[in-house]
Amino acid sequence: MRQVKQKQIVYVIITILNTILLILRLTILIPVNLKKHIPNFITTLNLFSGCIGIILALTYRIDYAAYFIALSAFFDFLDGMAARLLHVKSEIGKELDSLADVVSFGVLPGIIVYQLMAKSANIPQIGTFISIFSLLALIVPVLSAVRLAKFNLDTRQTTSFIGLPVPANALFLGSLPLIKMQAGFNDSLSWLTLFTDNYFVLAFITVGMSLLLVSELPLISLKFKNLKFSDNKAQYILLLFSLASFLILTFAAIPLIILVYVLLSVIFKPN
Repeated sequence: MRQVKQKQIVYVIITILNTILLILRLTILIPVNLKKHIPNFITTLNLFSGCIGIILALTYRIDYAAYFIALSAFFDFLDGMAARLLHVKSEIGKELDSLADVVSFGVLPGIIVYQLMAKSANIPQIGTFISIFSLLALIVPVLSAVRLAKFNLDTRQTTSFIGLPVPANALFLGSLPLIKMQAGFNDSLSWLTLFTDNYFVLAFITVGMSLLLVSELPLISLKFKNLKFSDNKAQYILLLFSLASFLILTFAAIPLIILVYVLLSVIFKPN
C-alpha cells in the first residue's frame, strides 16, 4: 500500500513538472494580449479544484478532498509565478485570486473539519438534523475571508506576512484526514487518532489556527532573497526540515512543518 502511495506521489510530481515546462514553452508562442490572461486562467483552476474538493468533502470523501487543497495550493503558487514570468499584473487578477482562495483554503478545509467533528467519538449530542457543535468549523472560512481582505489592503505585507497565510492554515487542517488514514495503516502511529478523532482537540486546533489567521504575528516570507544562507537562514532551515520530516512522517509532518514555520518566524523576526 505504501509503495502504491509513493508511486502516486512520484507520478503527481512528474505531471506537475511537465505542466510547468509546457506552460513555459507556450508563453513563447502566445501573443502578448493573451499572455495577460494566463495567470487568471490558472487562478480559475485553483477555484475549480476547490469546488471539486468541496463536493468530495460533502460526500465524506474527506481524504480525497484534502488532496484537492494541495492541488489548489499548487495552482495558487503557479499563478503568481506565471504573473511574474510574464510581467503581467491586474486588479481583476488580485480580486479573483482572493475569491478563489476563500473557496479552496477557507470553505473546503472548513467542511473537512466539520465532517471530522461530526464523526468524532465524544462530540456532544443534540437531536437536530445537523451537527450543531460541528458548526464551530465554519470559523475557518469566516476568518479566512477576513484574513484575505486584510491582506489586500495591508501595505505592511509586501515582503513578509502579518498573520498565518490561508494556504498554510488550509494545508494544516487538510492534513488531518490524511493523518487519520495514515494512522489506520500504521499501528505505530495509531496514537495520532487522539488528535483526529477527539472533538475537543479538533475544536482547540480549529479555533487556535483560525485565530492565527487574523493575528498581528509577523511571519517570514517563504521567498528566497538570493542563494546565500546568511540572508535566508529561516527559509533554508524550513526547507531542510520540511524535506526530512515529510520523508520520515509523510502526512503527519505537515502540521509540524506549519508549526516550525511559525516558530522560525518568532526566532528570525521579519523586518
